[in-house]
Amino acid sequence: MKTIGLIGGMSWESSTHYYEIINRTVARELGGHHSAQCLMYSVDFQPVVECQQAGRWEEAGEVLADAARRLEGAGADYIVICTNTMHKVAGQVENAVNIPLLHIAEVTADALLAAGIKKVGLTGTKYTMKEEFYKERLIRRGIEVVVPDETVMDRLNAIIFDELCLGEIKDTSRRYFVEEIEKLAAQGCTGVILGCTEIGMLVKQADTKTPLFDTTELHARATAMLAVRY
Repeated sequence: MKTIGLIGGMSWESSTHYYEIINRTVARELGGHHSAQCLMYSVDFQPVVECQQAGRWEEAGEVLADAARRLEGAGADYIVICTNTMHKVAGQVENAVNIPLLHIAEVTADALLAAGIKKVGLTGTKYTMKEEFYKERLIRRGIEVVVPDETVMDRLNAIIFDELCLGEIKDTSRRYFVEEIEKLAAQGCTGVILGCTEIGMLVKQADTKTPLFDTTELHARATAMLAVRY
C-alpha cells in the first residue's frame, strides 16, 4: 500500500470527512482490519484565509508547499490537498516536491465524463467559481461550466466560510443552496459540482433530483484507490 500525504485543516471540518472516507474505502477494498497508511499535515486555517482575502496567494501557497515538503520527508508517496480552493496554488505545491499531486479537479472531471456530463454547474467558494484555475481543468476535458451570478457567489461564499467551516449547519442555507442548484439545472446543467469540501456537510443528493458531484467524496475515494492499487 502507498503512503498518502494529506494537507488538511482547510477547514478541519472537511478534513475529518477525508480521513473517514479514505479509511472506509481502504477497508472495503482490502477487507479485514485494513486501514489507510497515511500522513496528515493540518495547517492553521486562519492565516490561509487572511492570505486569500488579501490576494496573497503566493504566501498561502508557501504554507502548503512547506506542508508538502514535510510530508514527502516523512515518507508520503503522493500529495493530496484536502480543499478545492487551495488548488489555485497546486502548481506551487507540485514544484516544491518530487512526488505527484492528485488534483481534485481532474478527479472530478473523470467522474463527470464517466457519468456522461458535458454541461455542469459549479458551486463553491467565490475563488473557485469566479477564477479560472479550477474551471480550466474541466473545460480542457470538454466540459462546459456554468456558475451562478456574482450576488449568489457572495452568498454561497459566506455560507461556506461563516457557517460550514465553523461547523454550523442551517436549514435556511440548505434551502438556498438547493434553490441555486435547481437554477443551474434550469440552465441546462445535467449535474452540479459541490466544489467546496464543506458543502457536502449541508447538501445531500436526497435534497435534489439534479445529480450532485461531491468533490470531497470523489477526491477522498480516488485518494484511497490510488493507495491500494499501486
